[in-house]
Amino acid sequence: MIPTEEQAKALWEKYRLPESKRIHVTLVANVAMLLATKFQVDKKLLLAAALLHDIDKAVPPSPGERHPDTAVRILREEEMGEVADVVVTHPLHAILDPAISPNTREQKLLYLADKMVKYDIVGVDKRFALWNEEHLPPEEQKILDMSYPKVKELEQEVFKLARISLGDILKIKVSL
Repeated sequence: MIPTEEQAKALWEKYRLPESKRIHVTLVANVAMLLATKFQVDKKLLLAAALLHDIDKAVPPSPGERHPDTAVRILREEEMGEVADVVVTHPLHAILDPAISPNTREQKLLYLADKMVKYDIVGVDKRFALWNEEHLPPEEQKILDMSYPKVKELEQEVFKLARISLGDILKIKVSL
């Protein structure tokens, strides 16, 4: 099942998605949907995945889970396997792992949109700068450093094909 926007937002309540994450996922959805206007994609699937990609933020993970494993589990339990298949490819490290690297257009657009948003739309360069300011543990910093060129490559690919710029995307406003 692919939920409507209203059904996705009902899951925010069910899983107690924090307000700051609601802003984040809404902005990710807005960026993803702007990008989606330039491509042939399943817009309903992309919107649902964008709104639900961080649904696990207030849910304790099961043993051995890390983000987004818990979100994927929740979505499968909610019988939203198609959405889970997009969400599983959105974490930063996914772009380095051929088994979960974003491959479909929906996966790529969600991945990129997520890397352009913190609690405001900031773009890939600023998002990575913010991560670098967090003084991550060495292994996470290594993933960040290795991911950056691949994320920039994806950004350039999408922007070129969509004939869009970061400036176009920065004009988006959040509406919950």
